[in-house]
Amino acid sequence: MAIKERMSGNEAVAFAIRQVNPDVMPAFPITPSTEIPQMVSTYIANGEIDTEFIPVESEHSSMSAVIGAEAAGARSLTATSSAGLALMWEELLLAASNRLPCALTLVNRTLSGPININCDHSDGMGARDTGWIQIYAENNQEAYDNFIQAYPIAEDPRVHLPIMICQDGFITSHAVENIELLEDEIVKDFVGEYQPEEFLLNPGKPVSVGPYSVSNYAMEAKKNQEDALERSSEVILEVAKKFAAVSGREYGLFEEYRTEDADYIILIMGSAAGTAKEAVDELREQGKKVGVLKLRVFRPFPAKEIAQALKGCKAVAVLDRCESYNGNGGPLGSEVTAALFREKVMIEAVNYIYGLAGRDFTVSDATGVFQELEDMVEQGKEVEQYQYIRLRK
Repeated sequence: MAIKERMSGNEAVAFAIRQVNPDVMPAFPITPSTEIPQMVSTYIANGEIDTEFIPVESEHSSMSAVIGAEAAGARSLTATSSAGLALMWEELLLAASNRLPCALTLVNRTLSGPININCDHSDGMGARDTGWIQIYAENNQEAYDNFIQAYPIAEDPRVHLPIMICQDGFITSHAVENIELLEDEIVKDFVGEYQPEEFLLNPGKPVSVGPYSVSNYAMEAKKNQEDALERSSEVILEVAKKFAAVSGREYGLFEEYRTEDADYIILIMGSAAGTAKEAVDELREQGKKVGVLKLRVFRPFPAKEIAQALKGCKAVAVLDRCESYNGNGGPLGSEVTAALFREKVMIEAVNYIYGLAGRDFTVSDATGVFQELEDMVEQGKEVEQYQYIRLRK
């Protein structure tokens, strides 16, 4: 039976952690993710879980401790944001290359500078090439649900990779919403116990973790890691199907909202998808054929699936909450257009940058994007390919 509750995104993730009851959680505080380890440590102090909480001196140390614990055979996780994730940079790569299925709950916050504590996706996007699975949430419910699914995905023998569960700082992490929780026993049965095949503290079968790899072997190791990331797409969908059976909530690699007959589509990720959906509902009442494709799984990137989902529309707006500093657009803009080209889906595509450092993104902003797409297609109006929304002049 679903448990109806009101929680912030941070509360929801901390509650999910309590239900999963991982073995080890090292953490170092940083806004806006600080509440998560704070709440977990409270659960531990109250005797509600027996997770070993390790206070460390930095985020680099936090991920180092996660790697050590996971390599020793313990189910491990941490939480961070922004510069905390950047400080973990070296360790993120080690966790992935050592094929350690640990978890990180990332509360997205802009990376300095200038210093700012509000939401954009520059931290998660900065780590996009570290080899981690990345799943993004639109709202508090999804943040909770995504974490429940994290370990069954990461620990699957076909995958064995670390996973990053992301939500938007303050917008979801601190905002309170209605939420449906699963019962503790259901979560426990769904996630199961971690039973690693290889681990450091197995005296009968010694292994080496993180050894030096000569050129004759390193390239093959990287290809094996890439193959595992590709296989994770299948596992993500399998786990989502099992989760739907116990929760009634369905998830995929992305969500298509009113796209069946849409001429114009906004592709977006995170909390702003809800804003774009509201604009779609308003424009549909006016007879406009518009829709939203909300990307949930950013890594592995579902290139072929996105291209197929977009092939029936006339134009797509790809919205990035991150600046890539490449002079050509944002990360999503680059990867989506590459996907369209490779799949020979020749539709118009425009890349927009929005919401940096917490800048508002409104229903009228989304409506304006749809109007620009329509003007471009129907009237031949030239639209700037790479533009900022709500940039002050």
